[in-house]
Amino acid sequence: MDAIVLAGGIPQPEDPLYAYSNGEPKALIDVAGRPMIQWVLDALGNSKHVRNVIVSGLSPKSEITCKKPMYFVSNQGRMLSNIVAGVNKSLELDKNNKYVLVVSADIPTLKPEMVDWLVETSMQTKDDLYYGICTREVMEKRFPDSKRTYTKLKDVELCGADINVTHVRMTTEHLDMWEQLIGNRKSPLRQASVIGLGTLIRVFTRNIGLEELVTTVSERIGIKGRAIIWSHAEACMDVDKPHQLELLRKDLAKQQRKTTAKAAMKKKTKVRSTEKPLSGAKKVAAFAAARTKTNSKAKPKKK
Repeated sequence: MDAIVLAGGIPQPEDPLYAYSNGEPKALIDVAGRPMIQWVLDALGNSKHVRNVIVSGLSPKSEITCKKPMYFVSNQGRMLSNIVAGVNKSLELDKNNKYVLVVSADIPTLKPEMVDWLVETSMQTKDDLYYGICTREVMEKRFPDSKRTYTKLKDVELCGADINVTHVRMTTEHLDMWEQLIGNRKSPLRQASVIGLGTLIRVFTRNIGLEELVTTVSERIGIKGRAIIWSHAEACMDVDKPHQLELLRKDLAKQQRKTTAKAAMKKKTKVRSTEKPLSGAKKVAAFAAARTKTNSKAKPKKK
């Protein structure tokens, strides 16, 4: 499956993240010593289910890398247009492609095993759109200081994921509806208003559950949709505000320290395992030498 990474957003002076980007794309903001998007590319590059990676909004001059073949498409100005451009590139690479991953460049804690889980879980059925969600409990257990905005339904409080699976035909059908939904992606209530006042009221009064909401939205738009409930918060932990950026910087720096320490310990263990064991005579000699050295360091008794 090809992955389309949306990286065209550039914070404007009124955006709280402008001070961190200085007019450059948000995807290139430094996170623990690397561009934010590079963490996402590493997760996709190490995924066993990702074939090609298509980056929308950046160019090869950005010096980002990926283990999988990587292609660039220019920024089309709007998110939906960037998705369409990415899908067109995917079909250009292989006209038989049916599904693509649509991934935001601002979820740097994403891991390859999470990408694989999403693809494997989604492909158990043949729906048109697989939209990921994360419950408040899962998010706040992993990132207690994230201060995310949640949609409160009858049976759950949730926030949306920033990596989803869609059929390629979704970019050619219902474009006006998709434009409104994507444009209001940060306001769940506005999204609900797009698919009907009755649904909006039921969401607002917490009189509708997740399963019924998915069915209602799917019928209104005219697609087969499925909610993917994540047990990992990383797919839904994006960077929209400075405090979230700082939170993920610290989180990934901590992960790097653990990885470095683990690698050092593994290397030390490997060196020890390659040392040849001492023979019986050599063991006695080593013991005697060590004992002599210890005795020589002992302080003389006072007379």
